[in-house]
Amino acid sequence: MAIIAPSLLAANFLKLQEAVEMVNSSEAEWLHLDVMDGQFVPNISFGPMVIEFVKKVTTKVCDVHLMIEEPSRYFEQFKKTGADHINIHIETCPRLHQDIQQIKAMGLKAGVAINPHSPAWLLSDIIRDVDIVLVMSVNPGFGGQRFIPHTIDKIKEIKQLIVEKDAHALINIDGGVTLENAAEIVAAGADALVAGSTVFGAKDPVAAIHKLKNA
Repeated sequence: MAIIAPSLLAANFLKLQEAVEMVNSSEAEWLHLDVMDGQFVPNISFGPMVIEFVKKVTTKVCDVHLMIEEPSRYFEQFKKTGADHINIHIETCPRLHQDIQQIKAMGLKAGVAINPHSPAWLLSDIIRDVDIVLVMSVNPGFGGQRFIPHTIDKIKEIKQLIVEKDAHALINIDGGVTLENAAEIVAAGADALVAGSTVFGAKDPVAAIHKLKNA
């Protein structure tokens, strides 16, 4: 069964605590938290303050996704506010290995995120050092987008790379995950699924998480 990580970006922010408590009551293991700076991606979401409040309520692992320029400036701040995982983009980190080691030295799980246009082979030299590969299956910045079909082949490539390099990274898929495509994504090699609209847009979010979990 895949790990399920509901994306808080899709929740009703007027009822944020209720949204977090719903996830607490579900089979989801992680809570995915998208931080956007309006520079690397064309949107601004939320920052450490929101994560700090979420951490006080959630019983789930806080999977923080930094869609920001120069993310290393904020590692300590996100650790203090409750991140359990920090995912950073290969496209924003010219000193990626150093940044990954810094995250791990703080006692956190380190993830590398990769955009749809970036080829899987870029991960070759870092794959043994990371705990998570966060594969963007949409162009980052906004929720509710459709899954990019060629991501299935990319998942397979990354899975093969993990095997060849004797690595142990989990593959997490972010963007356009639905009840209809979840099984195919998992079959391709995904270990975890980020789901925003599919969960928070459902009439019964807990049931939607259960269906994703059993895809």
